[in-house]
Amino acid sequence: MAASLEGKTLFITGASRGIGKAIALRAARDGANVAIAAKTAEPHPKLPGTIHTAAQEVRAAGGKALALQVDIRDEEQVRAAVAATVERFGGIDILVNNASAISLTGTLQTPLRRFDLMMGVNLRGTFLCSQACIAHLQRAPNPHILTLAPPPELKAKWFAPHVAYTIAKYGMSLCTLGMAQELRERGIACNALWPRTLIATAALGVIEGTSTAGARRPEIVADAAHAILVRDSRSVTGRFFIDDEALAEAGVTDLDDYAVVPGAPLLKDLFLD
Repeated sequence: MAASLEGKTLFITGASRGIGKAIALRAARDGANVAIAAKTAEPHPKLPGTIHTAAQEVRAAGGKALALQVDIRDEEQVRAAVAATVERFGGIDILVNNASAISLTGTLQTPLRRFDLMMGVNLRGTFLCSQACIAHLQRAPNPHILTLAPPPELKAKWFAPHVAYTIAKYGMSLCTLGMAQELRERGIACNALWPRTLIATAALGVIEGTSTAGARRPEIVADAAHAILVRDSRSVTGRFFIDDEALAEAGVTDLDDYAVVPGAPLLKDLFLD
């Protein structure tokens, strides 16, 4: 993976922690510019990281950073954040739709406020951020939209345990599917990325009965994202990548170092047989 994101500008949602931050740091090591678009500007009592601490880490890793407090459900905030990114860095080369809300609850156990949150962040946020960035992406030499979403499959087993979350997450997948074809002639790649295994992030704590022992570190998803984003946007679009498959296509097959506990049995993520 010799290709680089040096000088590229990435707008990453939910980049204050977890997978989003890992993608930001991987790009920063190349010397990229990173707009960190997330809600957490002040320390959270239960979740580590803010847009400001993430920006500090990006700069320490060799990149340039812009910390943006953004609720991606809010059109005005999103458009202002995109405009601020363009003003600071001169354009946008890559959008990473990473922000997501999760609640693995059944229909009767899902309050409507939680339903609205998931639909607002996952589906509306992905659509809105994509819409707001397209005009800038189409002026970039190698534009990409990468969305953290699973391959969509109409199988009841993926819906029954948590109907609302699956619909919201598959909404992100369907944005990818449709926009890939819509934007193909503009040369904007639209792809999705999903982990093969559980990933050791704060989100893992909401999945009852799971442990980080069976997970991989977020860096595997970040490295897979990097491998996709350095590719020619006109030659790779409409793909639903799994992290290890994206790395294999880039020539990386030894994944042992990504395990939280080397040698421990790995647990598959949702939505994958």
